[in-house]
Parts: sequence; structure tokens; C-alpha cells
Amino acid sequence: MIVQGNIVDIQNQRIFKGEIVVENDKIIAIHEANHTKENYILPGFIDAHIHIESSMLVPSEFAKIAVIHGTVATVSDPHEIANVLGVKGVDFMIENGKKVPLKFNFGAPSCVPATSFESAGAIINADDIKLMMENPDIKYLAEMMNYPGVLFDDAEVLAKIQHAKNNHKPIDGHAPGLRGENATKYIAAGISTDHECFSFDEAKEKLAKGMKVIIREGSAAKNFEALIDLLPDNYKNMMFCSDDKHPDDLLLGHINQLCERAVAKGNDVFKVLQAACINPVKHYNLGVGLLQKGDFADFVVVDNLINFNVLETYINGELVAKNGESFVKSVDFEILNNFNTNEKKVADFEYKSSTKKIRVIEVLDGELVTNQIECESLIEDGNLVSNTKTDVLKMTVVNRYQNNAPAIAFIKNFGLKEGAIASSVGHDSHNIIAIGVSDELICKAVNLIIKNRGGVCAVTSTEEKIVSLPVAGIMSDKSAQEIGKNYAELDKMAKEMGSKLRAPYMSLSFMALLVIPSLKLSDKGLFDGNTFQFTSLEIN
Repeated sequence: MIVQGNIVDIQNQRIFKGEIVVENDKIIAIHEANHTKENYILPGFIDAHIHIESSMLVPSEFAKIAVIHGTVATVSDPHEIANVLGVKGVDFMIENGKKVPLKFNFGAPSCVPATSFESAGAIINADDIKLMMENPDIKYLAEMMNYPGVLFDDAEVLAKIQHAKNNHKPIDGHAPGLRGENATKYIAAGISTDHECFSFDEAKEKLAKGMKVIIREGSAAKNFEALIDLLPDNYKNMMFCSDDKHPDDLLLGHINQLCERAVAKGNDVFKVLQAACINPVKHYNLGVGLLQKGDFADFVVVDNLINFNVLETYINGELVAKNGESFVKSVDFEILNNFNTNEKKVADFEYKSSTKKIRVIEVLDGELVTNQIECESLIEDGNLVSNTKTDVLKMTVVNRYQNNAPAIAFIKNFGLKEGAIASSVGHDSHNIIAIGVSDELICKAVNLIIKNRGGVCAVTSTEEKIVSLPVAGIMSDKSAQEIGKNYAELDKMAKEMGSKLRAPYMSLSFMALLVIPSLKLSDKGLFDGNTFQFTSLEIN
């Protein structure tokens, strides 16, 4: 097979008319050649950090859409399914991913559960990590979210890191806002990347200390604008990722969108493509071609280097997508789950109190971090209730692995004027999380999730809508088109109910993520991410 076009040689920063000769799965020759083709050939795009589960798609269905956008590989942390099903869940992701051409590169989840302050469905300890690190299908130690464990020399945490070092595999970081001496110690432990920088200065400091910074632009957390100006001087040490990307967004684009935006800001195209195509392969030692003779034939054909409209995607010499059509086929797979809680009663969501002030989670649109604020309470019949006038709404996290009493808190900026929304996608333990205008509707939404053994839903007094997620309670067994359409309708319903957030369900899913400050809710109670301990809802 011969593919002609303007060949983009990123590593030598040159573009020339030529042709690529492919035999079986490898590039056997690259020639300069005169022809009339105006297209550009470049290495495939790589998402340098993503949780496939957040697309609500199993890997094989994710691949069908990603290849349309020129993605040939991902660096994938199966942390979400691991919190539900443990190592068995990681094995499911690896085996399902192997059934399609896209090159998934899975890591060993380092924090299952993410903290000891929540209930997960499984535990992955240092002994498990040792065995996983010895597995050639595991490419790296996934994000070390337990940065306090690193800073305080926790023996279990350090053992996990050492197992990665023993097998010469990279260690991913997760340290939002970590600066100064603490950042220095965290990096010195051998942790080589961070995708959680949310300010220019934080990322600049981490780069200066030898860390690689991954610019994240997902469905909820968006740090592209804050960090992109670091690229010109640091392009050899930066990458692009989506981290968490919902299905409706994935249908529109992937890493190709970030390349378009970066070039539109005046960044040199070679530097942009170095971050998007080259750096992940070199950092994680991926078996992905870089458009060199002898490499795997992994490359894309785009119409120009401005919009990066993908015309063709090749993986191992196979044409897997052309002009928006994917040639990746659906595959059969076993549906695994872990859902063991009974339906709840309205009384379970009552919070008896006489307090005048409460501690409230303030959600920030487009951020995973939250603020901790104080608000006046609204009490009816001795029960703390939602206040739609001040937009301080009741929130709950319900343990889905056993029958425990729901945890209660309050949250601001979701904006609901009616109804309730709920999800069993609740990072990182994936308990049920819900927000609503009344206890009755919160209960209705939670029970809809329980009946379906997983999903995302919206309910009002007269209507209910759910996207079922039967695979581990976090992924669908359907196609991206179907799940994307249904999810978009659900997103629209939440916004019609009053939410002003760009991605209300994605934001909802992070309100139980304790490792990101300031205030979050676990199934065990309200949690202060700054002091790393539980705190009280009532302010006396």
C-alpha cells in the first residue's frame, strides 16, 4: 500500500511532498515524490490521559468514534471500573480493547479506593500492583492521587511506586495545587506527570522541577486556556489529554480539536503536534508509530494543518476510518456489575436540625475543585431542605455496595428549580450521587438508578428519563451514537430544570471526589479536602 501527501516530519520540523510505503503493519519506506495530493500525513493523535469509562462506552465502542477524529492510541487509566470491580475490571478493559485496532495502553490504578474515607467496591493493594506491573499489558502506574500518602511516606503508597520503578514503568501524577517543597517531594518520589494543573504558575513550577505537564480539556475540567501559553517554551515536556470525556462531546472531536485551538492561538504547528503525537509515545514507551521507516503504520491524513479535519486514519497499516466513517466493528462482551443496595425511602434523605448556618459545597463551572462556603439554612418541620431561591440544594451520596444510610450535604450553583438529577458515575468509588429540590424527588431519582443497577437520570414530579449504564454501573452496552443522543437529551432536560452548568452530569460526578479540594461528599459524610478529614454540615 502507498499513501501520498505532504508528509509532516515533526521530529525534524519539515514538510515535504512524498509517499509512504506500507507492508503488513509497518512502514517499509518513505520517499520524496512529486504528486498532486494536497493532503497532509502526520502521526496519529494520542490522548495522554483518559478514563475510557467516562465516555460511558466500553473500549471497543470508544474506539469506533475516536478513530474518526484521528486518534490511534490512548494512555488509559481504568481507575473507574477498578473501584467497582477491582483487578477483574481492569482485565475486562484490556481484553475488550484488544478486540479492536485502536491501541489502548492501560495503567495499573494506584488508588483503589482513592481514599479510606469512602466505600468502594474493591481494593487494589501493593501486592496486586506488583503482579500488575509485571504484566506486559500494563504500561504504567496510573495517577497517584493519594499525594498525602506520598508526602507522609505511607508504606503502602511507596511500595506501589517502587513496584513501578522495579519494572521500569512510568508513574503518573495527580496533585492539584501542590506547590513548593511538597511538589518537590512528590516529584522526587518518581512521579513524572501531572494533568491536574489549573493555573499557569503551578504548571510552570512543575515543569521547572522536571515534571511533564499534560494539558487537560475534558467535558468538565478545562485547563487549556490556562496552560497553553506554556507550550512554546516547553513543547518537549507537554502533552494533551481529555481525562474525562462524555459521549456527546466525543462524537464532535477529540485531540484533533486541541490541535486546532492551539494553532489558532499562533503556536507553531510542529510544537503542537510534538505534544499531540510524539511525546506520549516516548514518555510511556508505547508501541505506536511516529511516521518513521520501520515504525508501525499508525498515521492520519488531514486536509490541512489549521482545522485538522481527519480524512483517513490508519492503525498498523489498516484503514480504520475515512471521511467520518468508522470501519471498527462492534464486538460481543460479557456485562459485569457490582450493585448491592435496596431502594430507599423519602425519610432516608431527611436531616433533622435546628442550625441557622450550614457548610456548603460551591461548584465551579468547568473545574473539579470546589469552594467551601457558609449559607443560611432552610428548615421545614425540623428538616434541613433545599432552597431554590438561594440555589442551595440538598445533595446525597448513597453507598451502592451495601445498605447504609445516605450521606447528606448541600451544594450551590447547580441551579435546579425543579426535579432532581442522579448518577452512579460518582468519582471515584461510583456510589450513587444525587441533587434535587426536594427529598421526595431526590429519593425518586436515587431509586431509578438502583432499579436500573446503574445510570444517569433526571426526574420531575411528572417525568423521568434515564440512560442505563449496566456495565459496572458506569458504562453502556450500546453504541456511541445511541448513548450520545440519549445523554444529550438528558443533559438538555437538566438544563431545562434550571441548571446553568455546561456539563451538569460531569460536574455532578466529581462532587464525591475527595482528593480534589475543597469540600466534597462521600457516602460516609462531608469531607474537607484541604485538611483531609471529615467536617460537619452544621455550623454552630
